[in-house]
Order: sequence, then C-alpha cells, then structure tokens
Amino acid sequence: MKVPDFDFYLPENLIAKRPLKERDNSRLLVLHRDGKIEHRRFSDLPSYLDAGDMLLVNNTKVFPARLIGFKPSGGRLELLLVREKESGIWEVLTKGWFTGTLKISEELSAELYDEKIAHLKYSGDFMDIVWKYGSMPLPPYIKRQPDESDKERYQTVYAKKQGSIAAPTAGLHFTDRLLKEITSRGIMVRELTLHVGTGTFRPIKADNIEKHYMDPEYFEVDINLISEIEKVKNSGKRLITVGTTTTRAIEGYVSGQFQSSSEDLSLIKGYTDIFIYPSYEFKAVDSLITNFHLPRSTPLMLTSALCGYKKLMESYTSAIARGYRFFSYGDAMLIL
Repeated sequence: MKVPDFDFYLPENLIAKRPLKERDNSRLLVLHRDGKIEHRRFSDLPSYLDAGDMLLVNNTKVFPARLIGFKPSGGRLELLLVREKESGIWEVLTKGWFTGTLKISEELSAELYDEKIAHLKYSGDFMDIVWKYGSMPLPPYIKRQPDESDKERYQTVYAKKQGSIAAPTAGLHFTDRLLKEITSRGIMVRELTLHVGTGTFRPIKADNIEKHYMDPEYFEVDINLISEIEKVKNSGKRLITVGTTTTRAIEGYVSGQFQSSSEDLSLIKGYTDIFIYPSYEFKAVDSLITNFHLPRSTPLMLTSALCGYKKLMESYTSAIARGYRFFSYGDAMLIL
C-alpha cells in the first residue's frame, strides 16, 4: 500500500488540546470485526471484556524530557532528551543547530557534539533535576506550552518505569476505579514495558509503506507473562492490548523481531523495530484499545492491520462526523 492511502482530513477543532476532567469519561468508538460501529463511553469498556480475558498495558512512565538551555550568547535552545546511550551521553533532538555548551540550570549543563548527541553534566540526582527543570514533551500538534498539570495527566495511572518521551496514550483513559472493576469481573490485567521513543512518532518519508524503517525502542517482558498469554489463548479467551506500543512490544517478542540486551532468563530485555502494517499476521493480539491517530502515521497503519483498512477508514469518518476528539488527549476506540 501507499502512504497517501492513510491520509484523511481532520478539522483543527477536533484535535484535543487538553484532557477531559475525568479520564474515563472519554468517548469510546467500538468497532466490531463485521464492521458494526457503536458509540459509547470509555467507562463502558468492562462490558466488552469477558472473564478469562487478559488486558495488557504498557507501564512506561514519561519523564519531562523537554529542557531549555542557554547558549553563551544568551540565546535559548530547546532540547529533547531521547535516550541515554551510555552514562551521561544522550541522544537528543534540538530545535535549531548548535554545538557547544548549554546551561540548563546551576545543576545541569549540556555539551552538544552535534545535533543528535549531548554530554550531560550535573551535580545531584539526574532525574530529580530533570523533573525540577524539564517539562513534558507534548506533541507539537497540541500547540500550547506544557504546564505542571501535564506531568500528571500526560501519564497513565499505572505508569512505573521512567523512560518514555511520549505517552502510551490509549492508557490515559483508565482510572484506578475502572481497573478495579475490570479485575473484579475476572479479567487479568498484566503489564509490560516499552519506552516510547522516536520510532513511534517519526514521520514516514517513503511513498511505499514497505520502505519505512522503525527506530528501535526498548522493551521489557516478564517471561511468566508469555506463559500466561499462552494459557489465555489456549483456553479460547482473548488478549486485548492497550495501545499500539503494547502491541508492538508483545508482537515484536513473539515474532522474534527484537534484539536482546540481557541474559536474564526471567525478564526479557531488548529493542524492537517491528513495523506492523496491513498484511501483517498477528501472533498474539486479538483485540486493541487505541486512540485516534495522525494521518499517515505508523500507529494508524498498525490499527489498520488489525481491523482492515476499509473498516478503519469508515470508523474514522464516523468519528469525525460525530465530533470525536483526536490524538493524544482525545477519545478512544476498541477494536473487537
């Protein structure tokens, strides 16, 4: 397929700038495999899950990776921390070209070697400093400056392991109360980790989907989770993943599309660059909870691979006509 096939028109006013006051009050479009569409609230989700199903979430935690540094001349430069390559050496993204030293605070400075690598020098606990001076890396389409409230709301309620520069946004709709209701119905809630990096949101520049390559992203999967998933599948129940990042992590592992970075036999650690698009055959995932994605994006293509291109485009048309809120802080859909 061609990348332009995944383009669609979205009115600017449907891009959610802020989250709803109540997480689970978001709207939920339910897409059935026969093409039937229902319009519900996210709080209705438990009624679509069965005892014995497994709900799999990504427990990554977004850190305030957006920093402002000052050049010796006094000019400002925005710096986005992407991932630590080795102790103190970070892959970064910058708005503008600069090599040299940036002063971020009295405790933190960055020596930029080129536009992608920085040596961070600091005194004290690094993450404490970042949480003090950094801001949340909201996507550019939100078109506002992040504030302190985003440090809580651009985060799932089950976030644990720091390392993401973007939220696994399908999980933003869950509340502790909703998760408790789900488990009370006999549905297993399990976790894995995939740190969202540039792979998830890097734009596709090729015309043909097959020529796009994903940047590797780090993931962790408990080996016991694999055996639990096998039992669920063998019993005829479903694996429902929350978000495209969770989906990529588990599918990347079970399909062997990953590079291991650990010899720990109990916790699988590695990097996956799996790119899921139409024609991919899912090895583990049966159903998906996801947000409404950007045109021409890799998460949109993954979603299409699960439910079918035509059905997905029809559901997006329906969502736009009914005024659903799109993208990170927007509404959700459930593909059964």
